[in-house]
Amino acid sequence: MVKKAPRRTAERILETTLDLFNRFGEPNVSTTLISAELRISPGNLYYHYPAKDELINALFDRYDASLGELLGASSSVRNVEDAWFFMHTLFELIWQYRFLYRDLNDLLSKNRRLETHFQAVLKHKTRAMRQLLDGLQHAGAIEIEARELEPTATSMVVVLTYWLSFEYVRDPRRALEPESAQTALLRGAHHVLNLLMPYLEGSQRQHLLTLASAYQTPNP
Repeated sequence: MVKKAPRRTAERILETTLDLFNRFGEPNVSTTLISAELRISPGNLYYHYPAKDELINALFDRYDASLGELLGASSSVRNVEDAWFFMHTLFELIWQYRFLYRDLNDLLSKNRRLETHFQAVLKHKTRAMRQLLDGLQHAGAIEIEARELEPTATSMVVVLTYWLSFEYVRDPRRALEPESAQTALLRGAHHVLNLLMPYLEGSQRQHLLTLASAYQTPNP
């Protein structure tokens, strides 16, 4: 029987750091805590990532790469069903890296690289929402005036970006815990798509209401 090769230390460090950041919030996690959790020396951690910002940047780069790949699928959305699946998948990725969104303003104030790169993320998200709206319009799923496209796309990005912050403020003790994930993601997807309600074609509007009803979870 062939034994699996042990995971590289750098990979283990990133996985553990992501878990700790998500559980406790980035400001509350030190490199000392990370090395203790991994049961490695601080020097070993420093060898791979000489500063905490390098850990944050490495995790952000992973998130950004996955986000770029996912947002590329926005142009293939043609109906409410596609949009529901797309939004839920997008929220799943955001949840996977939720520390970025929970502590976003604090992170941006301390990390210049993250500040500039997150501005690019917002532009990429907005462009993807425009493509999504264009696809729905061309397929006859929505009817929206050209002057309303940009504000609607921006509103969708605002909800996408700050939904988990809203969930956290609403219920700080439980909102970002793993057992709350499905509820938070469904509510987020629903509220983003609800912005399309005034523009949806009749049957598509009804389908969105049906989807939301089927997955609706009452607020605690």
